[in-house]
Amino acid sequence: MMQPTSLWLIRHALVDENARAILYGTMDVELCPTTLLEQAPMYRALAERLPRPATWVVTPLSRTRRTAEAIFAAGYPAQALVVEPGLIEQHLGDWQGLVHADLPARLVQPKHPFWPLAGTERPPGGETFAEMILRVGPAIEALAARHTGEDVVAVSHGGAIRAAVAHCLRIGADNALHLSIHNLSLTRLERHTDGWRVVCVNELPGY
Repeated sequence: MMQPTSLWLIRHALVDENARAILYGTMDVELCPTTLLEQAPMYRALAERLPRPATWVVTPLSRTRRTAEAIFAAGYPAQALVVEPGLIEQHLGDWQGLVHADLPARLVQPKHPFWPLAGTERPPGGETFAEMILRVGPAIEALAARHTGEDVVAVSHGGAIRAAVAHCLRIGADNALHLSIHNLSLTRLERHTDGWRVVCVNELPGY
């Protein structure tokens, strides 16, 4: 029986307080320096938990690279980082940089209970979450095809990880937005010959 390909998806660390006040989407914002220090035990737990050897993947945004580097500093042997643009966060177009309170007046559809906008709402110049699923799905399929039977650790974003789970479970955008994906949480997906299996979602290191 062929060994499945295992994807270990980690959401990047908490971003800076100023960035959390706005819709940052694909903006390249900084991590919160205080939290980086306070959450040192979580980085150590991830360093111990993650498979060795593994291919490491990040997105074009620095917050994923810095999170990976913090895990290396906590004890995981440093690895080359492969950039995968398909796993980047949802592009919020013209709404990126808006203060959260300014968004509701611009929405065409009622907001989702657990996301600033509905799964099929398209920001001007951006993408819907439904379109994001159609982007992330092929990205993880390609990763699985390139690394058949291996372990891949991908430091990504909350939206992209929800989209990956949605692809594996074949669920719609608004359903996927009910998933909770915390910063530094681990979500594990396995690609078998007959399809995807979701091993865990939003596992918090050290808990």
